[in-house]
Amino acid sequence: MPKLHKFFCLTLLVALLAACAPATPTATATPTGPTATSITPPTPTLTPYPTSTAVPTPVADTLFVDASQDLGPISPYVYGSNYGPWASMPPEMLPAAFDSHISAVRWPGGEWGDRNNVQSFQIDTFIGLMKKMGAIPTISVRLRDSSPEAAAGLVQYMKSKGHDVQYWSIGNEPNLFAGSMGKPYDTEQYNQEWRAIAVAMKAVDPNLKLMGPELSQFTGDAASNPKDSKGLDFMTEFLKTNGDMVDIVTIHRYPFPHGSTASPATIDELRANPVEWEKTIPYLRGLIRENTGREIPVAVTELSSYYSGIVGGDTSPDSFYNAIWYADVLGRLIRQRVFMVNMWLLANRQGGHGLIFGYDLRPTYYVFQMYNHFGKQLVYASSGVPNVSVYAAKREDGTLTLLVVNLADTEQSVPLQVQGATLSKAKTWLFDTTHKAEEIGETDLSGGKLTLPAQSISVFELPEK
Repeated sequence: MPKLHKFFCLTLLVALLAACAPATPTATATPTGPTATSITPPTPTLTPYPTSTAVPTPVADTLFVDASQDLGPISPYVYGSNYGPWASMPPEMLPAAFDSHISAVRWPGGEWGDRNNVQSFQIDTFIGLMKKMGAIPTISVRLRDSSPEAAAGLVQYMKSKGHDVQYWSIGNEPNLFAGSMGKPYDTEQYNQEWRAIAVAMKAVDPNLKLMGPELSQFTGDAASNPKDSKGLDFMTEFLKTNGDMVDIVTIHRYPFPHGSTASPATIDELRANPVEWEKTIPYLRGLIRENTGREIPVAVTELSSYYSGIVGGDTSPDSFYNAIWYADVLGRLIRQRVFMVNMWLLANRQGGHGLIFGYDLRPTYYVFQMYNHFGKQLVYASSGVPNVSVYAAKREDGTLTLLVVNLADTEQSVPLQVQGATLSKAKTWLFDTTHKAEEIGETDLSGGKLTLPAQSISVFELPEK
């Protein structure tokens, strides 16, 4: 997870709840059911699940869309973020959170949940926030210095309070445990501990969905992916041991900086990064099939340009260009049929991370506003124009929406071809240096040409043919 200062300044709402809150939730009964050691992983059976979409073959120097090629539904949970008790927002900024269009929030995000026991008032406050936001909660139970009984107790508390939480993870970035604990921690220990907790949680609620292994810095490069002290690959060993129990396979990724002494990334370096996902997600799906014999949904539950809290740079998480980068990364993850994406971080009071920062909205906040106009059914789209990406989707009423990202530093005039829809006047929204996800009227597309401002995100709405 990124290096962050921890903030314990809670909002007025939290303070009021704290005054009348019960103690830390505990299990009301010892969970019954099979033990971790009594389970023999079944022989893998291939089961169908929507997989990655192949990278489209571009038409040279052209943006091409075929509205008749339906590629399936877009998961509603790709518009997610992270939050935690250490990351607060002023009460005055709660309306911005409610209007963020964030659909899924992972809590408590990062390593905090492996170093602290969550309190019941923190849980209740978070669930209340999710209801106001219209977002689903995902909860991470503590793995380090914890027990199956404690995890089961947290699940039991949720049930007793009527909190509807379907998706759960166990621990955060276990591949970093050895370094932070100062003692050995290998894949064998992790997989045993993960399974024991998973079994205890399932004994309390057999219907919950388990997410894991929440590895840090996972890419499409097998050699550089997380290994333990014996050289064993964390993801491969997890899938071999616990692939029968995990419901969503999860990874984290922060591409910059390349090292603790590395210089901040340039705009050119950040601009070149999004294509990484065209390799990472197919590689992960291949590992899943190879080691479990089935298709399992995948999620990127922590994602930002930097793992450090760098601020004020051309490409730092608080920068304008970070928003342009994230819009393109998100489009590629949607095209790769990822189940959930949780951008780091919903709100913060210090450092570069945070869509909501104190009393301000960071540029990447507006990426979610732009995608709110995007359809829910993915259709074929490809770009043969350097530094321009196009994504297309239909709404339920058949309206075709195009989301176009110009990553270039200059305005571009590009050809547009659309099959299955009539090019006419299109309602348009724009995010650039002077427009904050604003509707700017209509754009006449009948001439088959788009003019895209430098470093911009545009959404065009075309009525059904």
